[in-house]
Amino acid sequence: MTVTVAIGPSSFAEENDAPRRLLEAAGITIKDNPYGRRLTEAEVITHLQGCDGLIAGLEPLNRTVIALASPRLKAIARVGIGVANVDFEAAAQYNVKVSSTPEGPIDAVAEMTVSALLAINRRLFSTSEALRQGKWKKEIGAGLKGAQVLLIGYGRIGRRTAELLAAFGAEILVCDPYINASSLKNGEKWVSMEEGLREADAISLHAAGESCILGAPEFLRMKHGVTLLNSARGNLVDEKALLHALDTGIVGQVWFDALWQEPYTGPLTQYPQALLTPHIATYTRQCRLEMESAAACNLLRDLGIG
Repeated sequence: MTVTVAIGPSSFAEENDAPRRLLEAAGITIKDNPYGRRLTEAEVITHLQGCDGLIAGLEPLNRTVIALASPRLKAIARVGIGVANVDFEAAAQYNVKVSSTPEGPIDAVAEMTVSALLAINRRLFSTSEALRQGKWKKEIGAGLKGAQVLLIGYGRIGRRTAELLAAFGAEILVCDPYINASSLKNGEKWVSMEEGLREADAISLHAAGESCILGAPEFLRMKHGVTLLNSARGNLVDEKALLHALDTGIVGQVWFDALWQEPYTGPLTQYPQALLTPHIATYTRQCRLEMESAAACNLLRDLGIG
């Protein structure tokens, strides 16, 4: 029987076709994403018909999806770290193996997080726009030396982000329920959420899951004019509370690469204080090749091929 693999991410092997060739060399029939965007639940149900495996992005892989794809579906290989979109209980019940690629995104996401903070702090976008409008407008920005940066979530990406920020002289505050102070060996300071929000000049989200972490009560505890960075998940932040915090100046500027709906056309697009990117923190040539190749290898392994 021919082994068929569905592709979820619309950009899979777009920059470098080596991951696709890995699958083809193993005799796999590939079923590409026909929409060029993230699949909805109904679309992924249709897409998985007659498929043995899935190279997965962030499409919903809930109990309904997995049940309807069984018994043929045997493996899901996520391109990336987060697997909150996968119902693991359903996967176990229907004997579907699930894998991810936790190492691939580390450098790319950390680099982009620090790049966004630098660009925001040094007013690169506002001064560039003014210059294009014929205005010679100089603005005083903020450096990273001595800045207190709160990292909410201190896994692989959070730790790499801390290393890069520390090289600029930033003071690193860590809030993570799975981390204790004794495990911090590089000058970081463990803080409670309340303490971190009160002290931070910038906050960067690196937490897993989809539960809201920053809502109206948390914004009220923040230092006035704080910068907020989100490369993790849009749902970690209450959108309405964020808009109110921007309106009142509690939050000075934000960078969001992970948004509440994707593609995103919501109200945050109307705020000049918001730097928005279309979920591209992992979009470096090196990162995509590493993640996609690892996902292809994981899938072949879990399908018992090669």
